[in-house]
Amino acid sequence: MYIIEKCLNKLYHNQPTFFLDPNEQQELKKKLKKGTYQIYKPYLDSEKNIFYKTTPPKVTLLEIKSKIPLQHREILGTIFSLNITQELFGDIIIKENHYYIYVIDQIVPYLKNNLLTIKNTKIELIETPIELLKNYQKQYESIQLITSSLRIDTIIARIIKTSRPNIIEKIKNKEIILNYNILKNNSYQLKENDVFSIRRHGKYKFIKIVKQTKNHNYIIECYKYI
Repeated sequence: MYIIEKCLNKLYHNQPTFFLDPNEQQELKKKLKKGTYQIYKPYLDSEKNIFYKTTPPKVTLLEIKSKIPLQHREILGTIFSLNITQELFGDIIIKENHYYIYVIDQIVPYLKNNLLTIKNTKIELIETPIELLKNYQKQYESIQLITSSLRIDTIIARIIKTSRPNIIEKIKNKEIILNYNILKNNSYQLKENDVFSIRRHGKYKFIKIVKQTKNHNYIIECYKYI
């Protein structure tokens, strides 16, 4: 991964890395010796984190003030439309109709000058104390399903109540993300803690097989991110 090489170079010069998703964090750890780095977690349950040696990163928490309700995908899509790449910002948090995003300090002026509307509605960016959400933990809705297989296409078809051919079409259209990568293999067998997103249907985590039925089906548990 090119981003991993860039992060290694930053650490070599005693600079914090970019925000890294869980996959990227695992890849970077493989290339580093234990005890030679620290991990900056913006809040208790954060997914995207920053590695550093001795100098902690400079991160800003921005609240997005909006007069209308917003969805995670709408905020994310608008940020990407400004040509801001994913390593420059952390998690987007929606809590009690408040919207927050962690960003690297350097892009705060650019965001304030360019992130002016979401869903054709004016928004305002407010710098917020980073400690506000330090103990935040993600909220999930637990879902149990009966499925004949642990194949990802079968399980997603059950979740969104559609056919497997429709799921295969979504995969072809790059509408499903598995563990932060575009899903390419519709026969992938889900494993515990796999995270997957379905465009327009939300983000999920596969938790476990609860039990196997007499008919050799599976009762499984997934979390849906709220």
